[in-house]
Formats: sequence, structure tokens, C-alpha cells
Amino acid sequence: MDDSGSIGPLGGIEIIITDRRWRAYVPDALRRVSRALLATGCAASVALTDDRTVKKLNFRDRGKNKPTNVLTYEQPPEILLAFGVVAKEAKRERKRIADHLSHLIVHGALHLQGYDHHHPGEAREMEAEETRILARLRVPNPWKNR
Repeated sequence: MDDSGSIGPLGGIEIIITDRRWRAYVPDALRRVSRALLATGCAASVALTDDRTVKKLNFRDRGKNKPTNVLTYEQPPEILLAFGVVAKEAKRERKRIADHLSHLIVHGALHLQGYDHHHPGEAREMEAEETRILARLRVPNPWKNR
């Protein structure tokens, strides 16, 4: 069953939920995604989906035959999250799935705005920006206690 919503202030952006577990574990998922996009000023559509879908896209577009937590596409701007990977990471890192969702939307949005983390300096800059935005959203610092 698909579930979706749209957010007006960013103009025609869609948030689509294709994996029911997102709704079960994060009842306010649409609101969280909307708030994270607004906080970053990112006009991307979002799909909250499953590992299988993300694995297929990750292989097709990046040559990596495994699911990943978040995939971003520049044209059109899209952010996709894989429920299973996100849930496992949240459990391993002792975080709420809802907070990890907010973090990964911010992370994906920053990628779309040119941030990256391939080098230590870039990673520090991106982490600092994520932390700043997440504090405005009242989401705990994901980098604390690593």
C-alpha cells in the first residue's frame, strides 16, 4: 500500500511511503521529512522505501550490489531511504528510528546542496552543518558518543 503527502511551501514536493514499516515505526514520518526539508531549504522529493528497491537502484546507478541507508539523485532532486538499513543502523547506534530518519533526510539534502564526506575536512564540515540543522529540529546530535 502506498501512502504519500505533499508539502506546499517548497512547491510540489512529494513524500511517498512505499514500505508500511515507516508508518508503523515513525507515525509522524511525513511531518518529520517535511520539517527536515524545510530546515535545509531543499526542494527534493522523498521516497521512504525498502531495502530491495534501494539495492536495485544502488546497483544500477552506483555499481554496488547492496542496499544503503540513503540514495540521492540530482535531477530531479530525490532522496530515497531504505527502511531495513535505517532501522538496523538506529538499533546499532541506540537511536530512535524517527531521529535517524530526520538525520538522513538532512544528510541527503546536504548532498544535493553540494556537501560531501569523502575527505576528513569535508566530513567535519558536513557533520557540523548536520548537527546545526538537527539542533533546530530538536534532534539529538548523531555524532555524539561515536
